[in-house]
Amino acid sequence: MAAVQGGMADDVDIKDIKTEQLVDTVVNNSANDGMVLSASPGPGVSVESNKPATGALEEKQTLLAILQFLQKNQLSESVDILRREAGLSQDLFDVKSGDASSGSGAAPGKVEGGGGDANSLLNRVTSSSGAQAPVKAPPAEDQPDVSVVLSAYSQQGDPALYEVYYSGLKKFIETVLDCHRAELSQVFYPLFVHMYLELVYNNHENVAKAFFDKFSGDQECYYREDLQVLSGLTKKEHMRGNETLLDFRTSKFVLRISRDSYQLLKRHLQERQNNQIWNIIQEHLYIDIFDGMPRTKSQIDAMSGSLAGEGKREANKAKVYYGLLKEPEIELPLDDEDEEAENEEGRPKKKKPKKDSIGSKSKKQDPNAPSQTRIPLPELKDSDKLDKIMYMKEATKRIRLGPDNLPSICFYSFLNAYQGITAVDFTDDSSLIAGGFADSSVRVWSVTPKKLRKVKSAADLNLIDKESDDVLERIMDEKTASESKLLYGHCGPVYGISFSPDRNYLLSSSEDGTVRLWSLQTFTCLVGYKGHNYPVWDTQFSPHGYYFVSGGHDRVARLWVTDHYQPLRMFAGHLADITCTRFHPNSNYVATGSSDRTIRLWDVLNGNCVRIFSGHKGPIHALSFSPNGKFLASGATDGRVLLWDIGHGLMIGELKGHTDTIYSLKFSRDGEILASGSMDNTVRLWDAMKAFDDLEMDDFTATTGHIHLQDNSQELLLGCYMTKSSPVLHLHFTRRNLLLAAGGYNP
Repeated sequence: MAAVQGGMADDVDIKDIKTEQLVDTVVNNSANDGMVLSASPGPGVSVESNKPATGALEEKQTLLAILQFLQKNQLSESVDILRREAGLSQDLFDVKSGDASSGSGAAPGKVEGGGGDANSLLNRVTSSSGAQAPVKAPPAEDQPDVSVVLSAYSQQGDPALYEVYYSGLKKFIETVLDCHRAELSQVFYPLFVHMYLELVYNNHENVAKAFFDKFSGDQECYYREDLQVLSGLTKKEHMRGNETLLDFRTSKFVLRISRDSYQLLKRHLQERQNNQIWNIIQEHLYIDIFDGMPRTKSQIDAMSGSLAGEGKREANKAKVYYGLLKEPEIELPLDDEDEEAENEEGRPKKKKPKKDSIGSKSKKQDPNAPSQTRIPLPELKDSDKLDKIMYMKEATKRIRLGPDNLPSICFYSFLNAYQGITAVDFTDDSSLIAGGFADSSVRVWSVTPKKLRKVKSAADLNLIDKESDDVLERIMDEKTASESKLLYGHCGPVYGISFSPDRNYLLSSSEDGTVRLWSLQTFTCLVGYKGHNYPVWDTQFSPHGYYFVSGGHDRVARLWVTDHYQPLRMFAGHLADITCTRFHPNSNYVATGSSDRTIRLWDVLNGNCVRIFSGHKGPIHALSFSPNGKFLASGATDGRVLLWDIGHGLMIGELKGHTDTIYSLKFSRDGEILASGSMDNTVRLWDAMKAFDDLEMDDFTATTGHIHLQDNSQELLLGCYMTKSSPVLHLHFTRRNLLLAAGGYNP
């Protein structure tokens, strides 16, 4: 209701927003009292149906309580609009509100089991003083009211019939045609969870335990960890402040079902008049209906497993500009080596055109690329242009990788890392390596003969001739030269680390809730960014510098710029910790992986979520974009690497082979090879080009998400390389396609 939103935006606190959401529900339901089941919704529409006529009295009292609340806050315009839409006369409202104000309401936070006066219902909507704060909670403005979250479970039927209802539905689904069985079986898990929670909330502990013991074994294996958490919720008191419960209650579980399968389910519930199950479906599930053939068990399993079901198809239809930005035009001078090579044969070898073609690979504007000015990017400094020239020269000597030409791998083992190595990163030119440790320290090493030096003191800098050609060399203090530098500042383990593209800065994120920016000229901390309230698991610089992203335990990713101490954007939507973050190569998008087992792609320009990818069966710890920006690879604790088409928003490949958590993924510079590093002490190389070339995509597939994943992991696996006893924490391809890997040795 736009009017309610508009009237409440200025002077009503967060509780009023929850009230506004409830107003929408009440008005929607009061308009069609008495219907048992709703009409069939269209594709992509949530199944919304109205409650049975027996709840009409309570709905009316709830509506009166909301009207009274709005009037109390002097929102007369909203009151009039809501009263007219609900069909209540002014006289009736005046009498009822007078009666309600004189009655004795329930205590704040107390939930009545159906009926009750207007004050008790009002308390249910607005009270939060009696709620215990969750252990791991979003910031206050995002935190749902626990009393409101739990209140829905006060509406319940005969507890003895829960087992009968569930068994009846299970028996029906097991007897339908095979083509529908796999799709309809998706409803088992969310129904089981909510029926169990209703029993626990209403103090039927023994019935709830029997229900859990009988049906928990029927659930899919990838929900095992969630069920272990759920098994600990055996009393009503356990439910308050439990983050898992809030996840289940505040987000609708998404199921993607064909129209034919949905009609079968609806007809069965109508014939059996099974309102208990239907109420759960309408309140807690989002049925994403599509036209066409039902999906197979393998297709469903490939996309299932996340905390809130599959990603909605509607969420993946936004336009994504995944193309690369046009490279700046920089003239590439010839080397002395090149000139000698030309003169040896008496005529030019024409190397220069080859270099130009590499250096300006994006001179033509990619139709899928964002405009250069879509987001403000930093201007190139002279040092950046010199680095671009060096990059282009290196690119001419790059080895073309493929199935018959695999890269060499150089592994950096952190020996005697008694502090506990927790994060690693390389600079783009592979000249520096940094490590974050559990003792809160950060250490930077030079992996070239060139040692690390600090800038001279201010007094010494005044003596330098600033007009000399080698001024950048003169400002460095040779007395401070060493192979490594130690950085102290955090007061907790360092979990994320990232070099800036120009190698002047280093980011680190820690359990202490801060992100620190370090200067690699002075090796001191320049800024401490404080926005997260809990541990920050990962941080990463944009490929163009200046911007960086962080994500952590508070489930919110933040976009920052180095010269502001407040975040520019906050990306909220994940239901659990954000465990890894990555920038798209064009810097216009940020990908985040989470413990809720989904990946989200966020638009930096407006903060919108433009893609939701589900399919992993465990927390996601590794993300990598292909060099052309079109594909994304993800790795998780389930040991699987999944490949995603960003443009269509679809999973296009599954790579199996690792036996433990995948902590690092990296595409080669030409995108031909994908490398994966895991806690199983192996580095595996995959034929990325073959995986993408074998993809068959048509309009129907893109619309319905019917992807048939080939089980061709062994064909795509090009090599498996074991370390002695070092989990692989990080992978990096040099500019010439040498693969660098790093990890801590576990004796």
